Amino acid sequence: MQGSGTFSVEAVLHATSNRNKKVLILACGSYGVRMGSICEKAGIPYDIINFPENEPVQLDETVEGLLASGSYGSVALVHCETTSGLVNPMEKIGQRVKTDYPGLFYIVDAMSSFGGIVANYETVDFLISSANKCLQGIPGFAFVICKNSSLMQCKGRSMSLSLDLYDQWAGFEQNGQFRFTPPTQCILGLKVAIQELEQEGGVLGRSKRYQENNRIIKHGMETLGFSRLIADNTDGFIITSFEYPTDPNFKFEEFYNRLSDKGQLIYPGKVTKTDCFRIGNIGHLFPSDMIHLLKCIKEVLVDMNISLPISV
Repeated sequence: MQGSGTFSVEAVLHATSNRNKKVLILACGSYGVRMGSICEKAGIPYDIINFPENEPVQLDETVEGLLASGSYGSVALVHCETTSGLVNPMEKIGQRVKTDYPGLFYIVDAMSSFGGIVANYETVDFLISSANKCLQGIPGFAFVICKNSSLMQCKGRSMSLSLDLYDQWAGFEQNGQFRFTPPTQCILGLKVAIQELEQEGGVLGRSKRYQENNRIIKHGMETLGFSRLIADNTDGFIITSFEYPTDPNFKFEEFYNRLSDKGQLIYPGKVTKTDCFRIGNIGHLFPSDMIHLLKCIKEVLVDMNISLPISV
C-alpha cells in the first residue's frame, strides 16, 4: 500500500470493520492512540483502553469483560510502541484472543518490530509494517501480511477508495500491478534491503546486531547517570527512552541541536507524558556508531555545564 505505515494501519481498520461491531484498541502510547484517531475520523466504532505509557497492555478484567460482551469484531495493538520503546506481549495476547474469542480479528501494528525482533505471528490476522524500519528499506510504502480467510471477509467493507485493502489485493491478483501510481524506487530499494537482511543472517542475525547496539547505548547512558523510562522486563532493543536530567542547565532543544552539529541525530522531541527523549539504534548502524554517539553525548553535556554523572 503506497504511503507511510499509518496508511496501511488505516487500510486495515477500514477493511476489518463492518460498522456493526467495534474495534477494541489496547494502547500504551501515541501510536495506539493514533488507531483511535483513525477510527474517529472514519466513523469506525471503537473503544480504546489506555494503559500507562510505561506498562505493557494486557487482557485484564476490564478488557475481558468488554470482549465477553460480544460487541467487538477485532482487537488491535502496537507490538513495539515507538513512543517509549516498550514491547507489548503480542504473542501472549494473541493466544488468549484466539483461544477465548476465535471469531475476532487480531490486528498488530508491527511497524517497529517486524524484521528486527524474532516473533511468532501465528495468531495474527493482519500484521502491518513498512519498508523503512527494521527491514532498512526507504520510506514510501507499507504492507499488510494477512490470512486469506480473514481477508476474504473484508470485501466491500472499506469506506476508502485508495485505501481499500481487499481491492488492492484483488488488483495484484488480476494483473500484478498497483491500482494507482506505484512507489517504484521504494520497491526496488526494498528488494535490495531484503537481500541485505538475508546476508546478515535473517531476522535472527539482525536482531543480534540491534541488541548489541542497544546494550552499548543503555550501559553508556546509565554510566552517565541517565535513567530509563521502561523497566527491563518490557523494554525492547529498538528504541530507548531516557528521562531528562534535573540539572537546570539541561534544555532538550539545545542538547538536540548540539548533537546535530556533531552529526548525531536522535529523535527530535518527546511524545510521552513523562519528560524524556528517545534514542533509536536500528538501521545501518553498528556498535562503533553507538560508542561514537555516547562520546558526543558526553561532550555535549560537558559543554552545557551539566555535572556528570547527571541527576534525575
